[in-house]
Formats: sequence, structure tokens, C-alpha cells
Amino acid sequence: MKKVAIVINTSWNIFNFRLNLVKALQAKGMQVYAIAPTDGYSDKLKEAGCIFIPLNMHSSGSNPFHEIGIVSGLYQVYRTIKPDVVLHYTIKPNVYGTIAARALGIPCINNVSGLGTAFLNNTMVAKVARKLYGIAFRYPQKVFFQNPDDQQLFLKFKLVRPGITEVIPGSGIDTSRFQPNGQHISTPFTFLVISRLLYDKGIAEYIEAIKILKNKGINARFQLLGASDPGHRRGIPMSEINQWIKDKTVEYLGTTDNVQPFIHKADCVVLPSYREGTPRTLLEAASSGKPIVTTNVPGCNNVVQHGVNGFLCKAKDPADLAGKMEKMYQLDHESLLELGRNSRHIAVTNFDEKVVIDRYLVAIEEIAG
Repeated sequence: MKKVAIVINTSWNIFNFRLNLVKALQAKGMQVYAIAPTDGYSDKLKEAGCIFIPLNMHSSGSNPFHEIGIVSGLYQVYRTIKPDVVLHYTIKPNVYGTIAARALGIPCINNVSGLGTAFLNNTMVAKVARKLYGIAFRYPQKVFFQNPDDQQLFLKFKLVRPGITEVIPGSGIDTSRFQPNGQHISTPFTFLVISRLLYDKGIAEYIEAIKILKNKGINARFQLLGASDPGHRRGIPMSEINQWIKDKTVEYLGTTDNVQPFIHKADCVVLPSYREGTPRTLLEAASSGKPIVTTNVPGCNNVVQHGVNGFLCKAKDPADLAGKMEKMYQLDHESLLELGRNSRHIAVTNFDEKVVIDRYLVAIEEIAG
């Protein structure tokens, strides 16, 4: 029996975004090890048939002793379970996990799920990040990117060999699960952002755009769904979020394990992010047949075609975001439905998760066959 280890920065991520991949691997007779920090979804992974191994890792920490401990911890785990191949996701598993796997001669497949804007700067943090990627990415047998912009950036910096890279449609989306809900139109018109509450997701720009639209007398609901992360270096302080709620600028919906009802009740899904891999929330919205307003940046503009299934706006520009949201608001019923139908078509044609799962199965067979 082949043994496949999946390493990500949260158990939640594996359960919510990779569970169908886990099931596909199991259906091929493979034993799946889920290696991640313990959270509320760790037991669910066990129930799904994974062997769960807890990993002490803080996704945003930078203490050098802790970071060395992650490499050591992964080395010990890999040496114990002896996987045939390791699948790495998110930054620290991609870097530290690859180094640990290399030391043991274990093949791995890495997935670059998006690059923060800091990666593009010439700050010390960016230089260190690129240096670490350059060291670690000498060793994987395969590197999947979620958009061609990130792939070309890695090739430009000579961080990875071109021959082992490939672009896949993000984590894909289960188009049979995320279905359109007919011709629903809310009263009043409802905009929805689904995102962690980070500045880099464009949340502050969304709030400013709401103020612009309200000052123009736009009668709409403006909703925000997602977890706060004040411990993240780009996290929005709770005091600021609470002020938005107190001022009734935005309707904060908290967090949920099931975004579908919220998407179904929305007329337009918005994501003003600065940069993405392939944003899951836009895939969910597109598969659900919703019009979208998002920024014209890598990742987001892979899902949204301007004027076809939504509108693209400038990043970090509240006025342009407000303009595109107003344009959506002013559309007639049939135009909104047409954008929604096009979203669904794009999701089914380009982003069905079966494509992603098949590519992993092929790569695993090639590497560990």
C-alpha cells in the first residue's frame, strides 16, 4: 500500500479544501497521513480515514528556534512513517517540509497556493523568503502553481527548474456541491465578501467603497463573512472591526462552516484582494452562478473575465471598487442572470476539482509508481 502524506498549516484546510483528494487517494488503495497543527477539524480527518499526526507550527511566526523545530519535527515524522510521497501546501510546509524530505530521500510534490505582496518587494523579509524558496525548491519532483503569474515569477527569480512546474486550477471546486440556486435576487441588493479579515484581502478598501456608495444613496446590503486574525502581521485589529460594526458600515456575519447559504442569498460576491493563488471564495461564487466584482490581479483575474462573469477593478482603489460595485447594482435582472450563467460555465469548464485530483494522481504515479 502506498503511503501519501499531506502537510498543510491547518487541519481545517485539509478537511475543507483537500478532502475529495484524500478520498480519491484512498479509493486508489493509498494510506493518507494528514500532518497539520491540531484544530477543530483534526478529529474529522481521523473520521475520514486519515492517520492524523499533529504538527507544532505557527503559520505566521518567525522565531528561528521554532522554525528549526518545524524542520526537525517534520524530519522525525517522515523518518517514522516513511511515506512514498509527500504533498506540501502553504509556505512553511513547502520550504521546511521539502528540506526534511530531501534529507531522507523522500520525493515530494509542492503546491504554491499564492504569493503575498511582500514576496514581490525588495525588503529583507522578501529577500529571505526568496532565498529559502530557492534553496528548498531545488529538491521537489513536482511544483504545482495555481496561476501562471506565480509560475513565471518563480522562473524569473530562478527559484525552480522549469521542467518540474505546472499550472493547475487552484484547489479546484466541487461543482456538483456548489450549484446555482435559480433566479434569486435579494431585496435590497446584497454584496458579500468572504475572506479572512486581513488588509491584503482588500477589506479596508471594501469598507471605504461601502461609504462611497452609501453617500451616493445606494440602497444595498453590504456583508462581510470571515474570521478575524489579529495575530497575523497584516491582520485587522478587532477595535477597527468593532467600529465598523458599531457604525453599521457593514453587516458582519462572523464565521461559518457552510458558506453556501450566504452565497445563495447574495446578488454579487466581492473580493478586493491584492494578490491570490486561485481564490477559493471566487471559485465557490462562480460555481454557484454568481456575478463577481474583484481586483485585476493574479489569481482573481483567472476566475473573472471582465464583462463576462463580473467586473475587474484596480487593486487598493476604493473609488474604482465602488464604481464597479455600483455598475453591478445598476444592471437589470437578465444581465445579472447572464453574468451568473457565465460564472457557472467558467467554473465547470476551467476549475472543476476533478482536473486537480487527476493531475495529482498522475504525478504521484509518476513519482512513486
